[in-house]
Amino acid sequence: MPKNQKITFKYIFADDYNPVFANGAWGGVNPSGEITINFYLERAGLPISETHQVDEKGVLGKVLEREPQEQVIVRYVENGIVLNIEGAKIINNWLGQKIKEAEEMMKQAQTIDLKKQ
Repeated sequence: MPKNQKITFKYIFADDYNPVFANGAWGGVNPSGEITINFYLERAGLPISETHQVDEKGVLGKVLEREPQEQVIVRYVENGIVLNIEGAKIINNWLGQKIKEAEEMMKQAQTIDLKKQ
C-alpha cells in the first residue's frame, strides 16, 4: 500500500451476534495444517435428579440421593474458530498486546487503590 494512504474498515454484525464467555479452549492442528480452537465454558454439572429429606414442617433437609452420584464437570462448547498459520500469528500478536494493556490497567487500578488507603 502506498505511503500516507488511508483505509477504513466497516464492521457489519450478524443479527444474531451475541458474544459469549469462555474460560477454556481445546483444539489442535487439523490435517490441512490449520489451527482449530474450540472455546468452552467449564462448570459443575447439574444433577438429573435429587431426593431430599423433608421435615414435619415441610422444610427441605439433606440430600438423600443424587443422580448421577459422582461430580461431573461440563464443558459446554458453543463456538470455535479455524485459522491458517498467518492468521494465528496475527491474532497471537494482537492478543499479546491486549494482555499487556489489561495488565497495565490492573496495575494502575491497584496503585490508585493503594493511594486511597
